[in-house]
Amino acid sequence: MKYRSVGKSGLKVSTIALGSWMTQLTNPEQLETAEKTIRLAYEKGVNFFDCADAYSGGEAEKFLGKVLRDYPRSSYVVSSKVFFPTGEGVNERGLSRKHIFENVDRSLKNLGVDYIDLYYCHRFDTTTPLEETLRALSDLVAQGKILYYGVSEEWGGARLEEAQKIIEEYHLYPLTSVQPEYNMMDRYIEHEIMGICEKYGYGITPFSPLAQGLLTGKYKKGQPYPEGSRATFQADRQINNLLTDENLDKVEALSEIAKELGIKMPVLALAWILRKNIVSSVITGASKASQLESNLEAAEVELTPDVLRRIDDILGFVPFERHVG
Repeated sequence: MKYRSVGKSGLKVSTIALGSWMTQLTNPEQLETAEKTIRLAYEKGVNFFDCADAYSGGEAEKFLGKVLRDYPRSSYVVSSKVFFPTGEGVNERGLSRKHIFENVDRSLKNLGVDYIDLYYCHRFDTTTPLEETLRALSDLVAQGKILYYGVSEEWGGARLEEAQKIIEEYHLYPLTSVQPEYNMMDRYIEHEIMGICEKYGYGITPFSPLAQGLLTGKYKKGQPYPEGSRATFQADRQINNLLTDENLDKVEALSEIAKELGIKMPVLALAWILRKNIVSSVITGASKASQLESNLEAAEVELTPDVLRRIDDILGFVPFERHVG
């Protein structure tokens, strides 16, 4: 396993992280599989485990904390997030000082830890002043309840710039990490956000690196969805919306490159993300040990400039630039 610093901080995380978003905890067999996956990840050198207070109504935090309790606290990095409702009350949601303070204590209790390494704003809260949110997070660092903080989805470039201005003006503890969606099929952060992260030293810890499963290569044009795959049960149909003929043609072409390199398609997709040094760690999901084993291979794969050019030709991505005159 390889490790990188989270932005300009001193925190080191494995380049492959294990997330809890898709962890199924509804029956004994799923619980056993999830526990084995976490333990295997740890044994293979994964030290970064990502979670959130909203996953399974807090049960994901409890489960992760119970498994990690068998290991020295100094040997792993755990993250959680705050924003989504954790109760029926009007203040049991969002990024107010009240909700952040109450929910960090809830997450600490769920995880069974004295501190959370990385604490993310799960979304942007338009109803709370940004200064209030940032002061609350900085105060939690000062109290030792969290060590670093960051932001997740829906924090565009303008919001990151505004946050940095507030942090500098009031001498708050710095924002350390940004957790956006990023993969071969969704490169929006390359338009602006990635450059802002490089400028201020924010580490990027992207989620959905396999585009909801599209980049596994298991979906084929003109063929039925594989039995038990996410496309057969996911309620919000995110993966189904990605299964266009255009995207499937791109994946087929990318799969040929993977075959030439002697690696699996998911490994190529993860290694491609790690080509960027600003990426601290890629948050992956795994419903079974074989998927985890495959994902871990990406930490050791380095793609040549020629391969990266071929990939770009297939993807056809063009960063947005506006020229006048």
